[in-house]
Amino acid sequence: MSSPQAGSVPAIFARALAALRDQFSPSSVAIACSGGLDSMALLQLATSWCQAQSLPLFVFHVHHGLSPHADAWQNHVAASASARGLRFDVHQVAVDGAGTGTEAAARKLRYRALGAMCREHGATLLLTAHHLDDQAETVLLQLLRGSGPAGLSGMDAANSAPELLGNPDLVMARPLLPLSRAELEAYARDEGLDWVEDESNLDPRYARNALRHQVMPALAQAFPGFQARFARSAAHAQSAQRLLTELAAQDLDAALVDGAIDVPRLRSMSLDRVYNLLRYWFAGQNLAMPSTAWLAELVAQLIEARHDAQLLVTHPACHLRRHRDRLYVTPKLPDLPGMRDPDDEGVLDREGQSFRWQGEGNIAFPDYGGVLHFETGAPGIGFDPAWLRQQELVIDFRKGGERLKLAANRPTRPLKAHYQAVDIPAWERTRLPIVSSGRDLLFAAGLGMDCHHFAAAADTVSLRWESTAK
Repeated sequence: MSSPQAGSVPAIFARALAALRDQFSPSSVAIACSGGLDSMALLQLATSWCQAQSLPLFVFHVHHGLSPHADAWQNHVAASASARGLRFDVHQVAVDGAGTGTEAAARKLRYRALGAMCREHGATLLLTAHHLDDQAETVLLQLLRGSGPAGLSGMDAANSAPELLGNPDLVMARPLLPLSRAELEAYARDEGLDWVEDESNLDPRYARNALRHQVMPALAQAFPGFQARFARSAAHAQSAQRLLTELAAQDLDAALVDGAIDVPRLRSMSLDRVYNLLRYWFAGQNLAMPSTAWLAELVAQLIEARHDAQLLVTHPACHLRRHRDRLYVTPKLPDLPGMRDPDDEGVLDREGQSFRWQGEGNIAFPDYGGVLHFETGAPGIGFDPAWLRQQELVIDFRKGGERLKLAANRPTRPLKAHYQAVDIPAWERTRLPIVSSGRDLLFAAGLGMDCHHFAAAADTVSLRWESTAK
């Protein structure tokens, strides 16, 4: 007979699943099952509920290969699914912990594999076995890391995580969050469930294990029931974070101009609101959240740098640049072989790539990151094809001092002035090549052709640059 404590487990689980069904209307349900106590309890609960609701249930297992017992764990889960008449699938992953650590690497691969299996089988709701003790560990771990409200919010009862799961249509839910591990163990024993023990859970080198075996028992002795209070604190943090997100969305809407942040708008805000806005902006672009020190340095440079300063702050995944008092996120692009540092000694003596036009529709220049197109032009706004064939042409990046006249009724101006007039940022100019014949500039990518050699012939040739560098 079930104890009163364990007897509440199915009812709590059923309420959670009913709420998930009403909110997301899943056509089928999947569970992540490692074979341990928590996931075996989840398997039993989900089987009963899905059978009562006539919903298909899938059992998914990820084989990490990190333990000599991994094959036995897989077999245990497969046999447990088969005994209940459930469909089982497994993905095997190879964990490389270099750089991020084994625990983080395994977690990333595990969720990606679960997302893939859900997509393959058409499951739109994935259940995991996270419980109240896991929530308490998460909150404490985030507190020790110095996290803000977002981290201290702990785990959501349900959320989509397309970057983590690789599946934008999938909702991941944690219906056991209200239940403690002790309640789940009592339920599992009353139900006669068998489970496996992962020996890595005893390794104190992993942060969660150190908390679980050394810190949490001491807290439980001094503060019985602390897990529920941690969970309440997490709920308060979630509420605070929702307010911060709402404010950040309003501030971003007011500050965003053509995909960039208006820096004067930032200057009018308190630092706390600026940090909140920028974190929200980064999250919206799927960028890793920067440290507080990095964010403070970025904001200090934005506010204190001269109006015309070419600000560059490097993020692990991108660059943050300021142009005309707007802040841009730009990708980190590799240098092209044709690029040269203008501070290098002798750079002005180095030549670009010579070529001749033989009538091709286009010529690829990988060293310069693109393709030069030769297109039919109208009289007076292109080059004579016969004349162009006779020229020894050179493609290069600008060295400084080049001048361009775009039309007969427009002045000859330095390239820099042209770039400024059409608002091409400085970091993009370094990747825009020019085409010359002898000392005469014929074409500048992003701007157009020099009119000095335009022909009045019926058929002319116009140049156009297409960037292919990623």
